[in-house]
Amino acid sequence: MVKHKARLVAKSFLQKQGLNYDEVFALVPRLKTIRLVVFLASYYGWHIHRMDVKSAFLNGSLEEEVFVTQPPGFEVAGKENLVYILHKALYGLKQAPRA
Repeated sequence: MVKHKARLVAKSFLQKQGLNYDEVFALVPRLKTIRLVVFLASYYGWHIHRMDVKSAFLNGSLEEEVFVTQPPGFEVAGKENLVYILHKALYGLKQAPRA
């Protein structure tokens, strides 16, 4: 059995700061915060659980209107010049990590 995977990615290299997006950052806890949580868990005898949601990146809603062209090979017949409006984050967008 042969298995193929594909990922639709935005062309973020075409985005201009101040025009297409304002801020770029990824929500990551500070080391001090992690140490505090570990200390509190140790002190109170709590259990620590962690998880990684693989598709969380794609579930964030966008604050700005983001327009993307139709991917090659997936154009709607007769509407090739129209664009899509993204409602959710997409891999490759500069603002996707904060969505």
